[in-house]
This record gives sequence, structure tokens and C-alpha cells, in this order.
Amino acid sequence: MRRSESLGEIDEGLYSRQLYVLGHAAMRKLANTTVLVSGMKGLGVEIAKNIILAGVKSVTVHDPGNTQWTDLSSQFFLSECDVGRNRAVASQQHLAELNSYVPVTAFTGELTESFLAAFQVVVLTNSTLEEQLHVSDICHAHNIRFILADTKGLAGQLFCDFGENFVVNEPSDTEPICAYVQHISQGSPGVVTCGDGEGHGHGFADGDFVMFSGVEGMSQLNSCEPCAIRVLGEFTLEIGDTSSFAPYQRGGVLTQVNMPQLHSYAPLRAALAEPKIKAMGDRGDSLHLGFQALHSFTAETGRLPWPKAQTDAERLLELARGLSTHKENLDEELVRTFALVSAGELSPMAALLGGLASQEVLKAASGKFLPLEQWMYFDALECLPEQGTELLTEESCVPRGSRYDGQIAVFGADFQKRLGQQKYFVVGAGAIGCELLKNFAMIGLAAGEGGSITVTDMDTIERSNLSRQLLFRPQDVGKLKSETAAAALRQMNPTIRVTAQPHPVGPNTETLYGEHFFLALDGVANALDSMQARAYVDGRCIRYLKPLLDSGTEGTKGHVQVIVPHLTQPFGSPSDPKEMAVPLCTLRHFPSTIEHTLQWARDEFDGLFKMPAENVNKYLEDPAFLERQWTLEVLEGVRSSLKEKPHSWQDCVRWARQHWESLYHQAVLQLLHVFPPGHETSSGIPFWLPPKRCPRPLEFDCDNSTHMDYIMAAASLFAQTHRLQVCRDRAAARETLRAMVVPPFQPAHGVQIPTTEEEMVEAPTRVDEVQLVALRQELAECRQVLLEVGCGSAHLMEPIHFEKDDDSNGHVDFIMAASNLRAENYGIAPADWHKSKRVAGRIIPAIATTTAAVAGLACLELYKLVWGHQDLHSYRNSFLQLAEPLLARFPPLPPPAAYKYGQETWSCWHRIEVSGIGADGEELSLQELLAQLQRVQGLPVRMVLSGAAILYASFWSEQKRKEQLARRLTQLAGDLPGAAIQPSTVLVLELVCEDDDILPPVHVQLPCA
Repeated sequence: MRRSESLGEIDEGLYSRQLYVLGHAAMRKLANTTVLVSGMKGLGVEIAKNIILAGVKSVTVHDPGNTQWTDLSSQFFLSECDVGRNRAVASQQHLAELNSYVPVTAFTGELTESFLAAFQVVVLTNSTLEEQLHVSDICHAHNIRFILADTKGLAGQLFCDFGENFVVNEPSDTEPICAYVQHISQGSPGVVTCGDGEGHGHGFADGDFVMFSGVEGMSQLNSCEPCAIRVLGEFTLEIGDTSSFAPYQRGGVLTQVNMPQLHSYAPLRAALAEPKIKAMGDRGDSLHLGFQALHSFTAETGRLPWPKAQTDAERLLELARGLSTHKENLDEELVRTFALVSAGELSPMAALLGGLASQEVLKAASGKFLPLEQWMYFDALECLPEQGTELLTEESCVPRGSRYDGQIAVFGADFQKRLGQQKYFVVGAGAIGCELLKNFAMIGLAAGEGGSITVTDMDTIERSNLSRQLLFRPQDVGKLKSETAAAALRQMNPTIRVTAQPHPVGPNTETLYGEHFFLALDGVANALDSMQARAYVDGRCIRYLKPLLDSGTEGTKGHVQVIVPHLTQPFGSPSDPKEMAVPLCTLRHFPSTIEHTLQWARDEFDGLFKMPAENVNKYLEDPAFLERQWTLEVLEGVRSSLKEKPHSWQDCVRWARQHWESLYHQAVLQLLHVFPPGHETSSGIPFWLPPKRCPRPLEFDCDNSTHMDYIMAAASLFAQTHRLQVCRDRAAARETLRAMVVPPFQPAHGVQIPTTEEEMVEAPTRVDEVQLVALRQELAECRQVLLEVGCGSAHLMEPIHFEKDDDSNGHVDFIMAASNLRAENYGIAPADWHKSKRVAGRIIPAIATTTAAVAGLACLELYKLVWGHQDLHSYRNSFLQLAEPLLARFPPLPPPAAYKYGQETWSCWHRIEVSGIGADGEELSLQELLAQLQRVQGLPVRMVLSGAAILYASFWSEQKRKEQLARRLTQLAGDLPGAAIQPSTVLVLELVCEDDDILPPVHVQLPCA
């Protein structure tokens, strides 16, 4: 944020993705909040890192202690050379480099009342109970927001006290619910009948506040303050007194309103005795007692329990029993196991609790989203070996003077060696990828003999990445993400074996990431935005039987899915929700939300400034272009582009004005000519019922800022496509516009406007062959003339590709103006520049807190994969919503049936494995293979495919079938695409039998293996 400017403007280039999570008001509050983070072990540095990236005013890091070997397993800004050095001092410079807008200072003294008074938010980690109570009392008395966070081994706790009168301005991060009004009664109370416009109910709950807009007749509701509702039924609800209002006529939208809430919190001293624990039940109660007992144990012995020391565990359990008022509710096995691993320091646990805690800091600073009330406990003890802790002994978990001592205390030295030997593929080095890689470096993944991490990402670093990715710095902008991330990892852990590559992962790179590459891996981690790319990687993992960790975030929401061969369902299973596309007829003629108009404007951008230029260039440069075109629309577009070629800036302004008239005046009048406001369907139902909105035409006005915004943006982009100089003079543009005479609208008769997707599909698509031939001939002659007189190159155009991250290019300006004008046509509330940019640019809101937490959850599942867990119920898929806060973890589902033959079914992980060598030691021919499948598997095959290639089909001629059946398998494999570059050791075949059943693939081991 530009603190040097008096208005405190937000650096939108840096914080753009976070702005879509928090908004400008909350960001400004962050910029005025000073924060103290005490304790610079792994958890403390995670919290400090996240809030510095978020852009608070300043951060002071505090720790009186010196670096120990156990710290290095989770504290990513400490190294071996820092052992014996103060943790806060050693971390300060690294933290300060994360964000130049946030001053970071180190403090090593006592936390006195006068010192604490300088902060709005105080966070304690790695502290004694005595210190926690002392600081909590001071903070509560002085209305300083207080947060306590701690991790011990595989368990963590979080506590918040934001004072007795804390106002939450925006409790939720979900999009407000909207419902379309069908009727409102006159009465006290009034009854509203409404639905979502798709045949479903309104979706509101008792106590929700709503506002009305667009109501005709009972228009007094449109100006009312938000009112509370009482739900009567799926489609009905009560509001206040409407008896004095005019009768309802039609239309109207109810929109949910986020109302401020007042919250009161107890101080730590009181909350210890009467805890409010967030949705953890008896397990949370037992961990609450376990952490208190741990404080008593350390006060008694001066240390944490020794790793796997049964005597220490029993003593801690005894202390917990003494604290429990309901001993029958104490989960003694949980507390005992907690004690056995409580000396550990784990990077994934620090990442998860650090993400949760730092989001609470942002809530405390901004009043945005619901804070935790008041305790949250978490454990991942299922990460221990399935055979039980007997695999781990005091000897195997004793400290070794190693950077992994904090992890060895939990999992033992043998497991640490196993981690070092892993070979993993990380796809994507963006926000999640960087956090995963950081955790991999801390836990020592691929840091031993034989280990390797390959990270690939084709993208380069943009400035907007810096607010949520700790591995990048301002001087890295423009560099490859993968290479920069790999270099940063080597700084964090010099022993890690990481290779960076700049390639996408997809069908075009299967020669790089093919059979030999995948078979050598132990697992894959996805860190991708694209659902299509994630599904492709999942398909590769299914083919090569490799586990996959898939993670994703959107704002404060995040998820982790662990995919284990033969054990779990794959990514994108049928139970997963699918994104619904907006019907084309809605976008073209019947928008009802601002998202519809923004998508329409985005399509307009490509249809005006990208595709016409590309087609004209192909027409001028490719002699075969005309013969390949079978649609009149493309050819007519080329002809129009040639005729509309401007010669001056004034021509561009005139073109923009004419286009404005066509879109916002004439097109609406034509729609109303076909479907007038009182139009009824054939069954007598009014046509313009919600969610349809009856539009009104706009009248152009040079003095209307939105109208002129459209003219200037459209004319500028049109000039750029024709390689003309752009003029920014609005006054001159107005003079040109005032001199124009626009012809009056004349309705077209007999026009059919589709009202449903079915009608869109059924619309006639027959090409007028005579018109097509004539148009081709006309364009061919025109091109010949242009080339003969040497004007071909002068007509070449400059296609404009939409670029959302360059705010000076006018692209978003056009989208916003075009969308808001259409919204005005249909009575839809306009969108500001930021929302227009987010929707049109398909920007996924992102914040460092969610990314850190999701990466931590993914790495907890990695521990289980490395152990080789085979119990489905030991794995956890996770859903995270930090705004509430909510953390749901549940075992993954088993794989559904994907293949079927007769009465037998198989999952997606199944394959029929066959040797390519016969009993006589000779390589099989295709005929011998099919005979074997018929004999052993009972499969009567009529077609064989490998990818898109058909290797055998029963409908071929007898001669062709005979020749193909006689060929050896290696000959068939050698003819497949890519075989010359990277010969395969396995031939994967898809079989089609006599019925429609879907068979699992056949994997044939070729002799060359």
C-alpha cells in the first residue's frame, strides 16, 4: 500500500487477488493495524509470514529464545548456522523482505503492559500458561485483540479473545442469496412468494435480512431499509407490515444483506474453565485438557515429555485426569498418544494452524468474517503408522543433532530416511505450489540419496503473485516460477534435490512426462487452477497407478483430496459438483444478473477486437482460407471488417457510436417488437416473468459518463486493431458524435428469437450454398485487387487478446462500460471496475492464509502415503472455510465401478495385465493376444484401440484383418504416435466387445522391457 500518499491508496497491482477476498474497506483497516507475534518457531513464523503478505501496518516479532535443532524442521527462515542465535533476530530480515510496505522489527525483551499497549492485535505461540494468562489479562483490559496458537506434534490449539464489544461488519464471504418475487400480499405481516427462477425455493433462513429492488406496484419496498424475514415455506416468507403499501403488480428481486453483528468474548482465564470449543465434540474436550496437562507437566519437569516415553505419557495422562470433571468423557488413548508425540515440531501442522491463526488476525484487524468463538482444537494422529506406535521407540525418535529432529521426534529416523528417498512430481509453482514446496523442503522430502522433486510451471512471475507466494521477491518478476521456486528451496534446505522445468503437463508433452517418467515416481502433487489440467494429471496417475495430492483454493475456501490407487475414488468423480454453464439464450437475450452481462461483454470483446482481425489476416495471407470456410457468419465478418476499415480517429468514434446504437437501442427495440411487455405464451402465462427481465432501450447521451466510457474504450480498441493512433480527447469525440445523424430504428419482421437452449439448438443451421459461393467469389476478387495494387499488408489487422492484469490497456474499461450499459437495459445493478475485472478475467480470489492451510493439510496426507497406509479410513479429504471458520475432514470414498462386463464390475484403477510373451517364449501376435483374451478372460473382441488409433476392427475387409492380426505387438506399438521418440514398455489397449459394456484397459508388457 502506498503509505506515502495521504489517502492511503491500496497497491492494487500487488494485492489484486486478495482485494477480491477482503475488499477495499477491510484492506484499509489492515493497513492501520500493528501486530505483535510472539514465538518464532515454525508456527510463529507462519503467522508472521501470512499477515505480512496480507499488508498489515507493521509486525513486531518477539522471542527471547535461541534457535535449536528441532526448530529447523518447521521454521523455514532459520538454518543450521542460526543454531544458538535468537530466533526473532535471525528471522526479522527474511520476514521484512516479504513486503516492502510492512515494517518488521524484532524484540527479545519481556512482554510488559506498556510494551503491549502499542499493538492492536497480539498473537502468542510457544508460550507458557503463566505468560498466556498474563498477556491475556492485559489485552482484555485494554481492548487489544488476543490470539493464542500452539502446535505440539500432531495436535494444535487456537484461541481468540476480541473483547466484549467486537463488531463484525461482514460476517460471511458467500455471495448473497437472490430470489425473484412472484407475489407480495398486503397485510401485517406481508407474505412474499418467491423462488430462485429455476423452479427451486428461495433459499433464505429465519432471521436473514433482505432488501427489495425492481418491485412494480408495491414500489415502497424498493426504498425500505433491510428487513428481517421469517421463513414460512420453501417458496414463502414473511416481512413487515405491507398493509399501507400499493398493491403488488409484478417483478422484483429479494437480495440477502450482510448485517453487522456484535460479539462478546471471555478472557483466557475464564475460557479455560468454561471453554467454547468449535465443533470438535469430546475429542476437542480431551485435547483441551491434554494441552492444560502439558503445561502442568512442563512446569513440573521443566521440559516436554520425551518422544515415545511411556512414563512421561502416563504422568501427563494422570495430570489430565486431575483436571477433568467428567473423567468418563476423557479420551485417555488420545491424551496418551498426544503426549508421546508432543515434543515434535512439524511443518505441515505449523502451516495449517498458521493459516487458521493468521486469518483470525485479519478478522481482528478488519472486522471482516466471523471470528472463532473461542477455541479450536485439531489433531492428525492418524498420520502415525497404521500398525501403531509400537513401530516407534524412544531410541528411534531420540534427537540426533539434525535439522529434522522435530520431525524425527514424531515419526522416527527410519521414516525420515524414507522421506528423503521419495520421488515426487509437483505440477504448478503458483501459490499452492510454493507452499507445498516449502513444506517439502522442511520435512526433507527428496533430501536423501535417490530422492528427487520435479517441479514444472510454464508461467513467469507477475507482481500480483508476490502477496501470496513466499518464495518470490520483487526482483524475480518476469522470471520462471518453477526455476525461482527451486532456487529458493535450495536456500531453505541445501540438501533437497529439486529440478525445475518450464513445461505444461498435457497430451502435447507426453514425450517428456510419459511412461518412463511416471513409473519412476512415488507420487504427484497438483497445484493447478485449471480443472481440465487437474483431471488430465489424475488420468495419468490412474494409468500409472500413482497416488495424487490435489489441492485448490478460492478466497477463504480450500480443499484437499487424496487419491490412492485401488483405495479411493479419482479426482472429479460423479459425486463432485459440476460448474453449470450459463445458457446461451440467457446471455444473448434474457440476462438477469450482472454476471450474465459481464460474460456477454467479455464475448463482445473477442467478437469485436480479436476474432475479426484474426480472420481478416488469414483471409489476406492464406489462399486456402476461403475454401475452408463453410459458415456465412465468418465470411460476412471479413467483408464487414474490410468495408468498415477506418482512416482516422473520428471514423473509430463513429463506428463505436453506431455499434452503441445497435446494441443498446435497436437490439432491445427488436426484442420488444417480438416480445412486447404484455406478451403472453401460448398457454396464457405472461412471458416476462422472473427471472426474465423486460428490457428498455437506452437513448444515447454525450453527457452521460457511462455512454462516453463505452465510446472511448470501443473506439480506442477498434483503432488499435486497425493500427491507427489512439486519441484520448473526450471533448473532440463529443464534437464528432454531435455531428452524427443516426438513422431511426425500423423493426425487422419475421425474426425468430430463441427463448430456450432447445430452441437455440433447433435453430436452422442450413447454409445457403448460392449465397456462400457468391460471397467467396466476391471476397476472392477483392483480395486479388488488394494484392495487385499492393494494399494487402495495409489491410492487415492487429488482433487484441484480452489481458486482465494490465490496467492501462483499456480492456477492463470496455468490459465494464459494455456490461453496465446492458445491465441498465435490463434493470440490473451495475458492477464496479474491480468486479468487472474479476468476472471478465475469471480471476480466482486468493489469500495467503488459505493457501498455507491447504498446503499443510495436503502434506499431512503425504505422511500417510509415505508410510503406505492401506486403511481407507486413515486418509482424510478436507474442506476449509476460514471465513466461518470451518474445517471438515472426512475419509475419502472408495472408487466407484467404472467398467462392467456381464455381471462383473471393476474400478477405474483396474487393468487386465498380460505378458507379450507366449508360453513358447516367442512374442505374441495380435491374433494370439486376442485368442488368449477370449480363452482366459472370456472376452469376444470386435475392436482394439490404443488411444485414438484403431489397431483392429471386425468391420475391416478380410484381407486387412488378416494382415493386422498377423503383426507382432512391438510392431503395433512402434506405429503409434510418439513411439519413435520414446518407445513404450507397455502397450495399453482398449477393447470393444460384442455388447456395449465398458472393459478395463489391457496392459501388455512388451518384450523390449
